[in-house]
Amino acid sequence: MNPKAYWVGFNYVKGIGSVRLSRLLQTFNGDLEAAWHAPYEKLMAARLHPHLVERVLKIRSQIDLERIWENIERKAIHVITWEDENYPPILRQIDQPPPVLYIKGEYLPEDELAVAVVGTRRVSAYGKQVAEELAAFLARNQVTVVSGLARGTDAVAHQSALRAGGRTLAVLGCGVDLVYPPEHGRLAEEIMANGALISDYPPGTPPESSNFPPRNRIISGLALATVVIEAGDTSGALITASFAADQGREVLAVPGNIHSPNSKGVNRLIQNGARPLLNPSDVLEALNIQQVNTRRIARKVLPSDETEAKLLQVLGDDNLSADEISFLSGLPIEKVSACLIMMELKGLVRNNGGTNYRAIREETEYYGRNDE
Repeated sequence: MNPKAYWVGFNYVKGIGSVRLSRLLQTFNGDLEAAWHAPYEKLMAARLHPHLVERVLKIRSQIDLERIWENIERKAIHVITWEDENYPPILRQIDQPPPVLYIKGEYLPEDELAVAVVGTRRVSAYGKQVAEELAAFLARNQVTVVSGLARGTDAVAHQSALRAGGRTLAVLGCGVDLVYPPEHGRLAEEIMANGALISDYPPGTPPESSNFPPRNRIISGLALATVVIEAGDTSGALITASFAADQGREVLAVPGNIHSPNSKGVNRLIQNGARPLLNPSDVLEALNIQQVNTRRIARKVLPSDETEAKLLQVLGDDNLSADEISFLSGLPIEKVSACLIMMELKGLVRNNGGTNYRAIREETEYYGRNDE
């Protein structure tokens, strides 16, 4: 059986999240199959509460992992775990990222350049217009649109991105083998063809109300910025904005009519420091990604030389200053500094402040302001 099936098994146990799964991996030397079959005493050694250990044993006796995995394969669901290289790098950066993701469709490297567009389900004509214009603008600028497939703003954002020929990701509060709300079945199919449905809930999980607030941290976690179109005082979009702020991501809000209930939440976000979105291009300015195409073209037009190759080798996966790079490479600081500037233009390295640089792997490059 595929080793990922054991990740899925623990994912069915409520209470086994990032922290506790990390303890299991540490206790069982990274072998979740051994953890799944372990007796009570060995599971207790992972510092799990006795009630949680009993829950693991109960779930273990109730589910057939082999049948579950066959169902996952039959439904063409991709399972991605922390251990996989194709786990979304931008999501890996957040505190306690979900250990397991279920994907229908395809998450591509370019989806790391993404913006979340969220808002109320009771979207007004004004909110609909803004969501359409923003999502289409992002799509035309090769920015993936992330939302939650809900009625109202979410649906408008997905549809507009698709109509503009862009990519979009929908993060669900249920299993990816289900579609909620049910009337969005056709939209879900279109998203899978030009993006992906994503969930950290195992297949078959129903769309319970308690599932949606936690999934919002994945919406914001997959995006460099979150834009709130309209939101009342208790809107779930405000939860997404809060997660984005906690994750160190940009939060933008569309100013609204002070007399409209749908605008109370967004206007308060602006009052509390969120950046007002007055034009779709404000998103690109906030993220400093206006030069995406320039950098991509530069990478193609200006080929690497031996010096660039040597500096990339010295950098590896480290964050080093120009002086450290000069010392380790044996090259003069003047030559290193000039070369690093050119490499930054190409998108081969990222300046992390001052004279500190880090290499950007091509398959996971992005141009936001947050570092790994």
